[in-house]
Amino acid sequence: MTIGERIKKRRTEIGMTVDDLADAIGKNRATIYRYESADIEKLPITILEPLAKVLRTTPAELMGWSKDESNISAFPSPTTTEDVVRLPVIGDIAAGFDKIANEDWSGETVEIPKSFLKGRPEDDFIVLTVDGNSMYPLYLDGDKVVIKKQSTLNRSGEIGAIIYEGECVSLKKIEYVEGEDWLKMIPLNPEFMPKTISGADLELCRVIGIPVLLIREID
Repeated sequence: MTIGERIKKRRTEIGMTVDDLADAIGKNRATIYRYESADIEKLPITILEPLAKVLRTTPAELMGWSKDESNISAFPSPTTTEDVVRLPVIGDIAAGFDKIANEDWSGETVEIPKSFLKGRPEDDFIVLTVDGNSMYPLYLDGDKVVIKKQSTLNRSGEIGAIIYEGECVSLKKIEYVEGEDWLKMIPLNPEFMPKTISGADLELCRVIGIPVLLIREID
């Protein structure tokens, strides 16, 4: 039995007309007739899943898979290339405050697709490990963050990696007003208080970059 025959069989079993099915999945009746009459081996998952839901069955049943057969064949096979960049993880960055900036490379690296660099040289990027939870839920303790080096932010309210008090480094949402001598470092986690830097203390404060890629291991 083909996929089309199984679709038609299930549709008639539940008393659904061609027009009913077409309306339910946002297609026209000609498309449904094509699905049911075509001698096809598989359907895209974007079509298969809505069909199965409306027909009150499963993609596996429509595809005719046996219970012990993997259904991963409905998805495109992954491809592997060597076009990757290996970046060193050079230290930690606080999600809180008062962490001393320290480049201490232990040999740990991360690999990312070269396309993520958008044509920029590898030296324009560093990788830091998030330490703390003040930037929860966007950044978690232990996350690896790829930072694009730049000395200014693109706009107020952007998240940036910043050194303040001459030696402390932090990842924060940073607000400021052009022409005024202050900036505010704002945690995303409401359990942590913002920190304002103003006046002469701004001379000990500098942006080192903005996060462009988050790498997180899921346990």
